Amino acid sequence: MFYMGIHGKMIDLLLISPNSKKMYQDLAEKYSAIETNPRLGYLAACVRNKFGVSIYDMEAEPPKSDIDIINKVNECNPKTIVFVAEGQNVNASACVMSAVCDTAEIIRNYIPDIKIGVCGGYCSALPDKVLNDHSFIDFVFLNEGFYSLKNLLENNGSPEGIPGIWYKSNGRIEINKPERVVPQDLMERDIGHCAYDLMPSLGKYRCPLWHSEYSDDTTPYASIYTSFGCPYQCQFCAAANSLNRNSNDLNKTAADFNIFRHFDPEFIIKDFEYLASKGVRNIKITDELFVLKKTHFLPICDLIKERFGNYFRIWCYSRINTIRSEYLKSLKDAGVFSLALGIEASSQVVRQEIDKGRFTDVDIRTIVRMIEESGIQCCNNFIVGLQGDTWETMQETLNLALELLGTNTNIYSACALPGSPLYLMDKSAGKRVPEKYSEFGFLSYDHVCSSTDTLSSADVLSFRDYFFTTVFENPRFHNKIKNLYGENAVKNIKDMTKIKLKRKLLGD
Repeated sequence: MFYMGIHGKMIDLLLISPNSKKMYQDLAEKYSAIETNPRLGYLAACVRNKFGVSIYDMEAEPPKSDIDIINKVNECNPKTIVFVAEGQNVNASACVMSAVCDTAEIIRNYIPDIKIGVCGGYCSALPDKVLNDHSFIDFVFLNEGFYSLKNLLENNGSPEGIPGIWYKSNGRIEINKPERVVPQDLMERDIGHCAYDLMPSLGKYRCPLWHSEYSDDTTPYASIYTSFGCPYQCQFCAAANSLNRNSNDLNKTAADFNIFRHFDPEFIIKDFEYLASKGVRNIKITDELFVLKKTHFLPICDLIKERFGNYFRIWCYSRINTIRSEYLKSLKDAGVFSLALGIEASSQVVRQEIDKGRFTDVDIRTIVRMIEESGIQCCNNFIVGLQGDTWETMQETLNLALELLGTNTNIYSACALPGSPLYLMDKSAGKRVPEKYSEFGFLSYDHVCSSTDTLSSADVLSFRDYFFTTVFENPRFHNKIKNLYGENAVKNIKDMTKIKLKRKLLGD
């Protein structure tokens, strides 16, 4: 069936953020966040002054049927569609591809002649695989896509000859030359302010339960980038640096493109002003590392304090070895209530294996205590199943998590994400890597995590879920949350932990 556009005038571009809630199983209904897609917002920003652009965020406005999707596309009547495959962290691009493909195939079946492209970390890592596997995807962006998207629209939607795009022509994959990423000195001019105004009402988004201090005050909500990229080269990470790719050599990984760029503080504060004007208090700074370059993040904190006082409730990322005691007052005064710390593993040996061995066990404890004494809480991030992990080292990591007992603890199982050094290592070693997109989802039913020399994928996954239960059902944790946020916060945590994930790998 072919539905004609209902408007006579076509717009140039429809950017789509797909609905990937099924990856969260039964947590999706109430407990997973509904997050703005700022990458999509910046892509819209970079072309909106010259081209007609609309945004369709399917998580904020979930369709009830295929016809709802087609009606929305026809309402916009675009020449070109680009899906932005980015989840609630940039490592989630692979699992988001499942929702991208489901939706793209629906659109292609109803509107066969429309051009469909995809931008995201997974496409940056495996552009040939995406094009070979999916007849309904016409082209992919090799990196962040700002310059490629502008040039594509200048070329009336044709990818032919556009740097930074791989595409299909007459059944063959055509490879254009690479494209640069936006350099530091052109960030403001060539990208612009995030197009929140083109997104659905920010009241349709909600922060995760822990961000609201385990209360029901979860909306409105927004996420924002103040910088792109990361200067580090962690083995397990395919995150922001996948989108910095400026080479067609697919044997290179995210670690080869560790470029860090940031917006000027006086420029980015305008986005905070816009969010405040829409009543948004809950903000996630999505930067891979916000607490990194003090000449960047400290002026932002000072501007937020000067213009908004302690209005915002913000969380952001930091490494253990980039935080300093003299930073904490500025962060607290700007409304940063929690720092997400990439601790990953208790064992120094394991951390050295993943290029994260620059801090010691003593440093971790001292720095976490220092942060909490400043009045900022810690969201401690751990990974089990890293290279070198054993039952004993994973238990050490769990013991450290119970000792530190952050107000939130994220526990991931190591996974061979395309674009990460770990993905190439596991493939070269003949290990099983995820094949279906849903197998990359950390909370999905059919998640497939990495194995180690002594642990199977099932071993690692079962320990990850045991780790989560042990922390979140711990009476000491409940008592800490009660003292900080009250009895209702504890009730919300207990209600959340009643929902148990089902795992195919574990026989469910």
